[in-house]
Amino acid sequence: MRDAEILVGYDGSTDASVALNWAVEEARHSGQPVRLAYVFEWLTVAGWVGPGVAPGVWPDDTARQQVDDLVRKAAADAATANPGITITGEVYDGPPALVLQERSAEAGLLVLGSRGHGGFGGLLVGSTAVSVSAHAHCPVVVVRDGAAHGSADPVVVGVDGSEPALVALGFAAERAAQRQLPLRVLHAWTAGPGGAAGVPDERAAVEQALEPWRRTFPQLAVTVDLMPTSPAAMLIEASRAARLVVVGSRGRGGLAGMLLGSVSQQLIQHADCPVAVVRER
Repeated sequence: MRDAEILVGYDGSTDASVALNWAVEEARHSGQPVRLAYVFEWLTVAGWVGPGVAPGVWPDDTARQQVDDLVRKAAADAATANPGITITGEVYDGPPALVLQERSAEAGLLVLGSRGHGGFGGLLVGSTAVSVSAHAHCPVVVVRDGAAHGSADPVVVGVDGSEPALVALGFAAERAAQRQLPLRVLHAWTAGPGGAAGVPDERAAVEQALEPWRRTFPQLAVTVDLMPTSPAAMLIEASRAARLVVVGSRGRGGLAGMLLGSVSQQLIQHADCPVAVVRER
């Protein structure tokens, strides 16, 4: 769904603005429209309430109007600053994680800030970002307001032979080619009884997975690194000099019932650059 819109979770926070900037940059390369999605959660003592709620607990109309104005202005300002890119905004009602998950079914990409207004200072990533990354129907990019990275830093992708990792590889190759950035492919391996003797086989498997993307993007500069370490540690370290780290939703060692693997979760929490979590629809 490369022609589908880029959906941005937006609440006016600094992290949401960083996510919007990332989404606009993606749209500049892909040509996709961008939609800001502000999820207005009506809270009462009993929890969330929506349309049709009993009289006496109606939400504050003034607050809702302020949200509408905020989203409209943010979308208009972004569109003015980026002519040629279609940028709109919409307010939805409901629990943010659930609404964004539902809206992701029609999106080509969902972009989130690491924490919104409700985040706690000690948390690197808020519960909404983690939950949506686990349940979204499209790729999710989590962007943190962190250190600047070099303009020539690579797109990094972790591969382990699993189907989600192969999908992530394609996503990473496309982004690197669009931006004329190098692609760095990382594969973690654990030494068996033969020690390093199995490395050539591991490398051959990675190169085989890369072959169709080398043909599709012949000008793409690709490096392959195999490291005897844990996948999460390898990718977190690589994120310090990367424009984007891409990972599948679950790796080869993931349990079938888990929607988000441990490597993906650790990257979302600790990576030093934006993280894309990719799964098949």
